[in-house]
Amino acid sequence: MSRREPKSIVIAALTTGLLATRVFASEAGFCTATARALFSACGNEAQDDYWVAAAKCINVSDKTERADCYLEARDSRAESRKLCREQLKWRRQSCETLGEDRYDPDFDPASFETDFTNLQHPNAYFPLAIGNFWEYRGGNEVNTVEVLNETKLIDGVTCIVVNDLVVQDGDLVEDTDDWYAQATDENVWYCGEEVKDFESFDGDDPRKPELVSIDGSFKAGRDGAKPGIIFRASPAEGEAYLEEFSLGNAEDVTEIMSTAYSFGSDPELDAFVPQGLAELLCSGDCVVTKNFSLLEPGIVALKYYAAGIGFFLEVNPDDGEILQLVNCNFDAVCPTLPAP
Repeated sequence: MSRREPKSIVIAALTTGLLATRVFASEAGFCTATARALFSACGNEAQDDYWVAAAKCINVSDKTERADCYLEARDSRAESRKLCREQLKWRRQSCETLGEDRYDPDFDPASFETDFTNLQHPNAYFPLAIGNFWEYRGGNEVNTVEVLNETKLIDGVTCIVVNDLVVQDGDLVEDTDDWYAQATDENVWYCGEEVKDFESFDGDDPRKPELVSIDGSFKAGRDGAKPGIIFRASPAEGEAYLEEFSLGNAEDVTEIMSTAYSFGSDPELDAFVPQGLAELLCSGDCVVTKNFSLLEPGIVALKYYAAGIGFFLEVNPDDGEILQLVNCNFDAVCPTLPAP
């Protein structure tokens, strides 16, 4: 038999939550109110994680190891609380770009295509034809992306499944299915992803990737998650929008840096860009975006898109690491792509 909380306690809790939400929103705006609510959630999670860690320490028999365990738990809580504060600052800064409105997009199935074998309104910068394949390389990483002949119905909208595999030093580290929807106005929506992170361990025979995490997985309509835009039909320099809206789990943002990029047109955007690759794909019409997660303060990447090809380059401006397109199968330019 389950126990029910007294009605007075339930009403008090609901009233407190409603009042807090109203105060947050009245003081600033809905975006900032969301940031503050998530800051509270983050702090509570840090405390919960601490007590779970402490419970594990209780069951360590060795006195010295137990003391080290408690110390590690306290240090971990301090780091988590620091991250919570950094996330709050990062979110507030992002609200200045995203705006303070509620995020509640209109997601009407009538506005989307259903037949991916014959798309009538494709986005040239995010081509989703079945069978399209891209291969990217950078450092010790090989990343392959393929549009599968599979669809998924999400909130009444038909989404195409795109498989994304990441291999590092020969070991599979990520196998993700992304779910994209093609709108009739040529916007491409991001409706969710099934993330599977793997790790391989020395000594295993055979050496098989082991599933270690599904963090970041989300699906529009589940647990309050909402769809975002992965690529606009007509991006405008300076605009920003949400790619993902799964609060506390997956919250990526895109900001448009340029819609007319070609190599030599902007020294900042040229940094670390392979000149031959950019000159091959860009004729003053490439789109450059700044991408970042609201969960990872200060970490940004620049992504470069070419008409007819899509995403062809990612640059980490902090350390110069790049991931570049080296192969594809659906355009005459694919066999001429330069090696890294």
